[in-house]
Amino acid sequence: MFPKAPDSHKPNKPLVPNGLGVIYVLVSATYLFLLHWYNPSGIDVSNNVSPALTLAVCILFGGFMGLLDDWMDLRWRYKAFFPLIAAIPLISLAYRLGLRTSITTPIFGAIDFGNYYYFIIIPLIVTITTNTVNQLGGLNGLETICPAIIIVGLMVISGSNVILLYVPLITWLLLAFFNFQGKIFVGNTGSFAIGMTLAAFAIISDLKSSLLISLLPYIFNSALILLSYFFFKTRASVSFDGEKLVSDHRRSLVTLITYRRPLSERQVVAIISLLVAASTSAALTFQWLLL
Repeated sequence: MFPKAPDSHKPNKPLVPNGLGVIYVLVSATYLFLLHWYNPSGIDVSNNVSPALTLAVCILFGGFMGLLDDWMDLRWRYKAFFPLIAAIPLISLAYRLGLRTSITTPIFGAIDFGNYYYFIIIPLIVTITTNTVNQLGGLNGLETICPAIIIVGLMVISGSNVILLYVPLITWLLLAFFNFQGKIFVGNTGSFAIGMTLAAFAIISDLKSSLLISLLPYIFNSALILLSYFFFKTRASVSFDGEKLVSDHRRSLVTLITYRRPLSERQVVAIISLLVAASTSAALTFQWLLL
């Protein structure tokens, strides 16, 4: 039913079903549409725009962007700006429900952006989150376990909005279980959709600062990749000798960890997952200090 892609970090490069992230998109969107219809938790609805409906549309946009990339193998210069389209439902929700237009920072405190929040800050958050999540992948479990850690962290501090992610989280964890074992790939469909989920949920729940702190390992990885490409015209790559991963350069988070240090695929995934867990814990601590 699904196209297959080679698992480059396994002996003999076995073919694995790819694009299973579409299951997450379909199940999550269906759940959120039903949640919008019944509204069991009494979440604010304005002019038929609700957090559940907005999150559903964003996930569908994210999944569609990823599906296009899986089909057409788009260049980064094009697909990097796709999330700007998906920011439109969030702008509509934030404007109609009068969501807070400020962001609280550890150093400068609360910064109110006014109307610039709708047309500059929201698109920036969506674009940065979606692209950085999409860039940190390539290893079994890496693109599924790490976002799940951030989702759980955001749910802990999201109040009544936690209901929005019950079914999406369960669905993603099931995919993560099989992805970690190397039985499936979620593809760009899954990574773009989960990136949109993180961005949209953080904006809906007013957890922008917590999201950005949680994403620090992702942002660091993307910064390394972009700096290497723009200044040295080189790309990150890791070698596989049949058992271990190793690199002779430091152009991404994965190559930095494996730089002249052979590690198994699962060891690399575990290290990066711990980094994401640490940044998410820091985000939770920051949020609790604000209360």
